[in-house]
Amino acid sequence: MSPSPPPDINFLTGAECRECIMVKDLLISQHGYGEFAADLVIEKFKTKLDVGHPYSSTKIDIDNERTLFMELAIQETNDHKAARDLATQCYLRWKKTRLEHIYIPDQVKAMLRELHQSYKLLLLTNGHSVVQREKIDACQCQEYFDLIVVGGEYREQKPARSIFQECFNLLGVKPDACVMIGDSLKTDIEGGVNSGVRATIWITNNNEIPSGENAIPDYTVKSVLDVKDILENIKSKV
Repeated sequence: MSPSPPPDINFLTGAECRECIMVKDLLISQHGYGEFAADLVIEKFKTKLDVGHPYSSTKIDIDNERTLFMELAIQETNDHKAARDLATQCYLRWKKTRLEHIYIPDQVKAMLRELHQSYKLLLLTNGHSVVQREKIDACQCQEYFDLIVVGGEYREQKPARSIFQECFNLLGVKPDACVMIGDSLKTDIEGGVNSGVRATIWITNNNEIPSGENAIPDYTVKSVLDVKDILENIKSKV
């Protein structure tokens, strides 16, 4: 039997993402799960993804690992002895839906094309090589960047100085000729500051304010589309 929520407890799982909704529908419509049990499976799976293995390891079969995470989530929720087939179904649906909805908005594409005429553009992303390369292929972003660097393919990832130095070397530029743009204070902004870039631009739309523990960005914007004007401002001061 699928577990039910205890009385007077509202179970909030954050299962609103498209891939989670699709897995939840599969569990409920085809395998008799109740809504609470389906949400619990998804939440346990997401928790295991967050813990995972260090994503610098390229030796891991990432699909096999994540199918195992799904299998464990199902077993922990519903005490199924044989959950591999169901776990495979759920994970493949999760992955397919996720990749189908990764895209670059047209306005951002237009901005990148314009910037590419004046600047060298490098995309630096943390993560397991296979996972990140699948995302890159899904959104077809290669044409907008001179280089794409996946941290999981190197010894260290953001915010380590070594990965930033690798990017400077690949572009053939000095750190103070670069601007780091990102949405993470911990990896993007801290890494950029510690690596000596000319400026950092932090993209955040939730009114978050950096604390004393965080690196302080030179500029803060709510949309990536605001970056173009800031780059022109920085260029005018050089």
